[in-house]
Order: sequence, then C-alpha cells, then structure tokens
Amino acid sequence: MKKYKQIIVANWKMKLNVDEATALSAELKDMLAKEPLADKKVVLCPSFLAMHDVANILKNSEISLGAQDAFYEEEGAFTGEVSPASLKELGCDYIVVGHSERRAMGEVDELVGKKAQAVLANNMIPIICVGETLEEYEAGNAKEVLARQVSKTLENLDNKYFILAYEPVWAISTSGSGKTITAAEAIEQIKILKDSIPASLKDFDIVYGGSVKPDTVGYFSKDFKGALVGGASLKAQTFFDLIKNS
Repeated sequence: MKKYKQIIVANWKMKLNVDEATALSAELKDMLAKEPLADKKVVLCPSFLAMHDVANILKNSEISLGAQDAFYEEEGAFTGEVSPASLKELGCDYIVVGHSERRAMGEVDELVGKKAQAVLANNMIPIICVGETLEEYEAGNAKEVLARQVSKTLENLDNKYFILAYEPVWAISTSGSGKTITAAEAIEQIKILKDSIPASLKDFDIVYGGSVKPDTVGYFSKDFKGALVGGASLKAQTFFDLIKNS
C-alpha cells in the first residue's frame, strides 16, 4: 500500500444535499487535477444518499471515496443500517467509525471495534475515531479515557492497516468551549494513543480531528499524519488551501 505524507479526510456530515455534494466533488476534482498533490491522499465522505453520484465524479481521479459510518453485519434485518459490503460495491475505500457525534448518540467502544473489523474484512480502511469530552478533559481523565477507547476498540482487530483519528471533543468549534489544544498536549496525546494500541497492530497512522482550518493544519501536521476535517471541507477553495498547507 502506498504511504502518503498526509491523509486529509473531508467529513461532510449532514451538511450538503446531493446536488451540493456532487458540485463540490467536481470542483475539488478539477482543482486537484490542475495542481496535483501526489504526496497527499484526499478522501471525501459525503452522506449515504450522495455517495453514488460522488463516486461517479471521482472516477479516474486520485481522490478516494469514504463513508461516514457502516454497520458490522453484511446483511440481515437491520433497518436503517448500511453494510460495509454495499459501500465497497459503491467504490468506497475508507469508512469513518466511532465519530464523536456517533459516540454521543450512544455508540460504545465494543460496537466501534466491531464496525472497524467489518470494514477491514471488506478490504477497506477504517478511520477509527477516539477522543475525550470537555468534562473528561477538565476532570483530568483524558489519559484514562483515550487508553480505554483505544484498547477496547482495537482489541479484536485484524493486523491490517488502519487510521486512528484523535478528536478532542472539547477542542471542536461546535463544542463551544473556546479551547484549543497546545503542542505539548498534542505530543502527549499521541504518545498515549501509541502506547494503548495493541502490540500486535503495527500498520497504522494517526490523524487529528479537532476543528482543523487552512491556517492551523500545518501546526497539527508536524505531529499527526493528516486531518479529519469538518466545516473547513465544505467550501472548495478553503479545503484546497487546507490540503496544500498540510
């Protein structure tokens, strides 16, 4: 598998309709065709409804298609869920699991781990999200929370390449905390994450997911292998500038 200097993942959440997602995908494809960034992997994660159209736009480009979630079963009576096999059929290469917004809805480490394993079983790359909340951060429990999330989520994972996305929920703009992570904290959290990964798992990268913007991504790319980007990925020029600055 080719290794990249930076992996930049756009998570469009439930922000764009199908027409908006396809238009943004086409614009980004054109931008990256005119100014290729061969050492950087760009992944777009639209909503499920937009994935088919976005997949068609991304054909014959260096941009990869991702999904925002997946279930852990291949098929069955699971109303409202989407199987990894179906996403693979669409041309999906990456799937986000355990995003902080999903965890806030009740997803637990064991469930996230099952989803990640199902993604790997279908020959795709899971982007496994972990991170402490504001309450956990202010209580001084970040180390324990991260260690538990990582060890529990990864304990049954096959030894295949995966991406770990560190999301300090308290540093995300929508949290309203107004806090930002310091360089010292970032270095400390990376050490905690690496120390918590089972020794049997050797092939992984760690990216940052706490409100990354074009003018801050360079700060994080010194220590992380890339970024999981939310709001700053919703405008083509802003996202393109972020990719270039990473």
